[in-house]
Amino acid sequence: MTDSTNHQLYRLIADGVSDAVIFADREGIIRIWSPGAERMFGFPAAEAVGQSLDLIIPENLRARHWEGYRRVMETGETNYGTKLLSAPALQGGGGRISTEFSMALVRDDNGAMAGSGAIVRDVTERWQKEKAMKERLAELERRESERGG
Repeated sequence: MTDSTNHQLYRLIADGVSDAVIFADREGIIRIWSPGAERMFGFPAAEAVGQSLDLIIPENLRARHWEGYRRVMETGETNYGTKLLSAPALQGGGGRISTEFSMALVRDDNGAMAGSGAIVRDVTERWQKEKAMKERLAELERRESERGG
Protein backbone atom coordinates (compact mmCIF):
# COMPACT_ATOMS: atom_id res chain seq x y z
CA MET A 1 0.00 0.00 0.00
CA THR A 2 1.06 3.54 -0.60
CA ASP A 3 1.72 6.02 2.19
CA SER A 4 -1.39 8.00 1.22
CA THR A 5 -3.51 4.81 1.35
CA ASN A 6 -2.09 3.98 4.78
CA HIS A 7 -2.76 7.52 5.99
CA GLN A 8 -6.33 7.29 4.72
CA LEU A 9 -6.84 3.93 6.48
CA TYR A 10 -5.45 5.29 9.76
CA ARG A 11 -7.80 8.27 9.51
CA LEU A 12 -10.81 6.03 8.76
CA ILE A 13 -10.00 3.81 11.75
CA ALA A 14 -9.46 6.77 14.10
CA ASP A 15 -12.67 8.40 12.89
CA GLY A 16 -14.66 5.17 13.16
CA VAL A 17 -13.88 3.94 16.67
CA SER A 18 -15.90 5.05 19.68
CA ASP A 19 -12.74 5.60 21.73
CA ALA A 20 -10.96 8.94 21.64
CA VAL A 21 -7.83 9.14 19.48
CA ILE A 22 -5.63 12.08 20.43
CA PHE A 23 -2.18 13.29 19.44
CA ALA A 24 -0.33 16.06 21.25
CA ASP A 25 2.98 17.52 20.06
CA ARG A 26 6.16 17.90 22.14
CA GLU A 27 4.72 20.92 23.93
CA GLY A 28 1.47 19.12 24.79
CA ILE A 29 -0.60 20.98 22.21
CA ILE A 30 -3.45 18.90 20.77
CA ARG A 31 -2.94 18.32 17.03
CA ILE A 32 -5.33 15.38 16.39
CA TRP A 33 -8.74 15.09 18.04
CA SER A 34 -10.97 12.33 16.68
CA PRO A 35 -14.78 12.27 16.53
CA GLY A 36 -14.61 9.83 19.48
CA ALA A 37 -12.72 12.49 21.45
CA GLU A 38 -15.41 15.02 20.56
CA ARG A 39 -18.14 12.71 21.89
CA MET A 40 -16.22 11.65 25.00
CA PHE A 41 -14.91 15.00 26.14
CA GLY A 42 -17.58 17.29 24.70
CA PHE A 43 -15.21 19.62 22.85
CA PRO A 44 -15.47 19.89 19.05
CA ALA A 45 -12.19 19.35 17.19
CA ALA A 46 -12.20 22.99 16.06
CA GLU A 47 -12.11 24.00 19.73
CA ALA A 48 -9.67 21.33 21.00
CA VAL A 49 -7.02 21.34 18.27
CA GLY A 50 -4.39 23.94 19.10
CA GLN A 51 -5.20 23.85 22.83
CA SER A 52 -3.06 22.45 25.62
CA LEU A 53 -3.85 19.00 27.05
CA ASP A 54 -4.87 21.00 30.14
CA LEU A 55 -8.24 21.07 28.37
CA ILE A 56 -8.89 17.54 29.68
CA ILE A 57 -6.45 17.22 32.61
CA PRO A 58 -7.95 18.02 36.03
CA GLU A 59 -6.14 20.94 37.64
CA ASN A 60 -4.96 18.91 40.65
CA LEU A 61 -3.15 16.46 38.33
CA ARG A 62 -1.52 18.93 35.93
CA ALA A 63 1.82 19.47 37.72
CA ARG A 64 2.47 15.73 37.91
CA HIS A 65 1.32 15.20 34.32
CA TRP A 66 3.56 17.94 32.90
CA GLU A 67 6.58 16.80 34.90
CA GLY A 68 6.24 13.33 33.37
CA TYR A 69 5.33 14.57 29.90
CA ARG A 70 8.37 16.85 29.66
CA ARG A 71 10.66 14.07 30.90
CA VAL A 72 9.29 11.67 28.27
CA MET A 73 9.67 14.26 25.51
CA GLU A 74 13.29 14.91 26.56
CA THR A 75 14.34 11.28 27.01
CA GLY A 76 12.08 9.46 24.58
CA GLU A 77 11.39 6.90 27.29
CA THR A 78 8.42 6.18 29.52
CA ASN A 79 8.15 4.09 32.67
CA TYR A 80 4.74 2.85 31.58
CA GLY A 81 5.71 1.01 28.41
CA THR A 82 2.62 -0.60 26.92
CA LYS A 83 0.61 -0.64 30.17
CA LEU A 84 -3.00 0.40 30.20
CA LEU A 85 -3.16 3.61 32.23
CA SER A 86 -6.06 5.17 34.07
CA ALA A 87 -6.80 8.74 35.10
CA PRO A 88 -9.73 11.08 35.63
CA ALA A 89 -10.36 13.57 32.84
CA LEU A 90 -12.37 16.74 32.29
CA GLN A 91 -15.28 17.19 29.94
CA GLY A 92 -16.74 20.32 28.45
CA GLY A 93 -18.99 21.96 31.01
CA GLY A 94 -16.70 20.96 33.87
CA GLY A 95 -17.78 17.33 34.31
CA ARG A 96 -15.29 14.59 35.17
CA ILE A 97 -15.02 11.11 33.75
CA SER A 98 -12.87 8.09 34.54
CA THR A 99 -10.65 6.99 31.66
CA GLU A 100 -8.31 4.21 30.67
CA PHE A 101 -5.82 4.81 27.89
CA SER A 102 -2.84 3.45 26.05
CA MET A 103 -0.07 5.72 24.82
CA ALA A 104 2.23 5.71 21.84
CA LEU A 105 5.43 7.73 21.76
CA VAL A 106 5.65 9.33 18.32
CA ARG A 107 8.99 10.13 16.69
CA ASP A 108 9.73 12.17 13.58
CA ASP A 109 11.67 10.88 10.56
CA ASN A 110 14.97 11.63 12.36
CA GLY A 111 13.97 9.67 15.48
CA ALA A 112 13.39 12.76 17.64
CA MET A 113 10.31 12.89 19.84
CA ALA A 114 7.41 14.50 18.00
CA GLY A 115 4.77 13.98 20.67
CA SER A 116 2.45 11.43 22.15
CA GLY A 117 -0.64 9.69 20.89
CA ALA A 118 -3.32 8.12 23.05
CA ILE A 119 -6.37 5.96 22.64
CA VAL A 120 -8.75 6.80 25.47
CA ARG A 121 -11.84 4.95 26.72
CA ASP A 122 -14.48 6.28 29.09
CA VAL A 123 -14.82 3.74 31.94
CA THR A 124 -16.90 5.93 34.25
CA GLU A 125 -19.89 3.58 34.35
CA ARG A 126 -17.77 0.55 35.20
CA TRP A 127 -15.83 2.52 37.83
CA GLN A 128 -19.07 3.70 39.46
CA LYS A 129 -20.45 0.13 39.57
CA GLU A 130 -17.21 -1.18 41.12
CA LYS A 131 -17.22 1.62 43.70
CA ALA A 132 -20.85 0.90 44.63
CA MET A 133 -20.09 -2.82 44.97
CA LYS A 134 -17.09 -2.11 47.22
CA GLU A 135 -19.23 0.19 49.37
CA ARG A 136 -21.94 -2.49 49.71
CA LEU A 137 -19.32 -5.09 50.64
CA ALA A 138 -17.78 -2.77 53.25
CA GLU A 139 -21.25 -2.14 54.72
CA LEU A 140 -21.94 -5.89 54.90
CA GLU A 141 -18.59 -6.47 56.59
CA ARG A 142 -19.30 -3.65 59.05
CA ARG A 143 -22.69 -5.13 59.97
CA GLU A 144 -21.18 -8.58 60.32
CA SER A 145 -18.50 -7.30 62.69
CA GLU A 146 -21.10 -5.41 64.76
CA ARG A 147 -22.99 -8.67 65.23
CA GLY A 148 -19.77 -10.24 66.44
CA GLY A 149 -19.52 -12.60 63.53
